[in-house]
Amino acid sequence: MQLLGLKESKEAVYGTLDAWVAWEQRFPLASLRIAVGTLEKGQEWHRVIQVLKWILSKGQGNTMGVYRQLINALDKDNRPEEAHNFWMKKIGTDLHSVPWTLCTLMISIYYRNNMLERLVKLFKGLQSYDRKPQDKLVIQKVADAYEMLGLLEEKNRVLEKYNDLYLFTEKRRGNPKKSKKASQKKLESSVERNQTETYDEESNTKGVQMSSSIQSSTMDDARILPCTQQNKKIDLIETVHRMIRS
Repeated sequence: MQLLGLKESKEAVYGTLDAWVAWEQRFPLASLRIAVGTLEKGQEWHRVIQVLKWILSKGQGNTMGVYRQLINALDKDNRPEEAHNFWMKKIGTDLHSVPWTLCTLMISIYYRNNMLERLVKLFKGLQSYDRKPQDKLVIQKVADAYEMLGLLEEKNRVLEKYNDLYLFTEKRRGNPKKSKKASQKKLESSVERNQTETYDEESNTKGVQMSSSIQSSTMDDARILPCTQQNKKIDLIETVHRMIRS
């Protein structure tokens, strides 16, 4: 199926897709997803939108994954108003179960396109279901939106309420520099410990050698001492014999 060489018209794309599917016994959703992925890599966002809309028109692909692909493609194709309309039609009425990745995408689209009131409304809707954001960047965008709308009290309330999220996010991500220093310190400590152990081993070895030397010297002295006493005893006996003879 060739989609890249077609004319930039809905009729041409839909006609090609209809003709292709007519030869298939089952709807080729897997093959179409591969085709969409190829178009996304080539940043053919207008064509991605056409294919995804055609899939949905056939009653197929009604999943959050496909919805996210379409909203993302509309955003990339500079069609934020259409992305908002699709969101409201398919997703916005069921905020208690929408994945946070999709909510974050929509908040980012509202933020970049200065749709601040819609951003705030979406965030309040998520709060009504006690949906807590997973990333501090979402909170920052909401706070910025409140500030630009002149609602400073609301901004401060949000920042204060989700202050723990800031701390948790920083702790979870960690400080690369601090981690690097900690690793270096740990390495230096390990080297120092190894050097100490080596020194202790050398000291013990020297101590054993010295102890062996002292013990050997003591044994030699012990051997010499009896010999000296024996010689003195022999000299004394010889002296007594000489006195008797005289």
